[in-house]
Amino acid sequence: MKYFSLIWAQLFRSKTRTLLTLLSVVAAFLLFGMLDSVRVAFNSGGSVEGANRLIVASRLSITQSLPIRLLPQIEAVPGVNKVAYAMWFGAIYQDPKNFFPSFSVSDNYFELYRDFDVPAEQLQAYQKNQTGAIVGASLAKRFGWKIGDTIPMQATIFPRGGSNEWPLQLEGIFTARNKEERGAENQMFLHWKYFDEANDYIKSEVSFFTVQLANPNQASRVARAIDALSANSDHETKSQSESEFQQAFAKQFADIGLIVTSIMGAVFFTLLLLTGNTMAQAVRERVPELAVLKTLGFKDGTVLVLVMVESVLLVVLGGLVGLGLAAVIMPGVAAASGGTISLPQVPTQTWLLGLGLMLAIGIVVGLLPALRAKRLKIVDALAGR
Repeated sequence: MKYFSLIWAQLFRSKTRTLLTLLSVVAAFLLFGMLDSVRVAFNSGGSVEGANRLIVASRLSITQSLPIRLLPQIEAVPGVNKVAYAMWFGAIYQDPKNFFPSFSVSDNYFELYRDFDVPAEQLQAYQKNQTGAIVGASLAKRFGWKIGDTIPMQATIFPRGGSNEWPLQLEGIFTARNKEERGAENQMFLHWKYFDEANDYIKSEVSFFTVQLANPNQASRVARAIDALSANSDHETKSQSESEFQQAFAKQFADIGLIVTSIMGAVFFTLLLLTGNTMAQAVRERVPELAVLKTLGFKDGTVLVLVMVESVLLVVLGGLVGLGLAAVIMPGVAAASGGTISLPQVPTQTWLLGLGLMLAIGIVVGLLPALRAKRLKIVDALAGR
């Protein structure tokens, strides 16, 4: 563009004001990049087609349990290879702030979850000890646990013998094979049989079944067949992919999409006011200069485009830097958390949405100042009117 040097000079006419505005735009899009990446991750469940494992849970609510008697029926469905099951344990360690997911699971649970590496000798010790537990490496590091420790868990839902005390012996520590899934290492597992026999309230029920498929290409057919087993009963099921199940689980605590939208709405509204004021002030200060440009033969439309491009350039520069910083920072934050926080990379969807927002904000904040510059009368401007 032949007028780019002129636009650049106009943009940095007041360097301090421009740099402060750029910093505001960078901060806004840094926050947007991180939050929207999390939103995309939570809303990218997809269909069950092609899944290696299915999660079978209650159709009514993820908090509703299912009878264990469904197990042999699910195992008999053609296309099902293995079935494991789990029940939410929901205990805490020392303080309610020390929350982490904990489940009582079937003995074959780790046969289906080969993406969790458990040393063979530790898995054998766990299988022999009905009060044993296996935890993720990140969780063990967080609390300083080591093999052989007794972990005094406290029940929040299911007491045992009239007491909330659930002492468990740490027999194994697992690691996630995929380092991008280190967040999974913040879980605890104990024996379902022990939990079922010892707890005071609920018997012979599970939160969900995990189904390993013989052929992932048959996932949709198998899911329909499993759900048909309990159709029109008081325990209807919904078979879904693991990512869909994880989304439903997370939404018990908060609607991530709504939270992100609310925060970013407030941030971008403030950004509109700030950058709009910056552009309006910049054009007011340059009224005589714009009049000179028109005197030299610049048309009204050209002057309008110059101001609009300056506005868009201001926002795009800050936005690209902000999203770039988000892409750099997120892996570091995830690594520093030891797997407690699992942040994805900035996805293509977020980059495209961010670019769209940059253009839209730049156009909106530059429109009124650009129209003023276009309508400017040379005589009035040079006369100071």
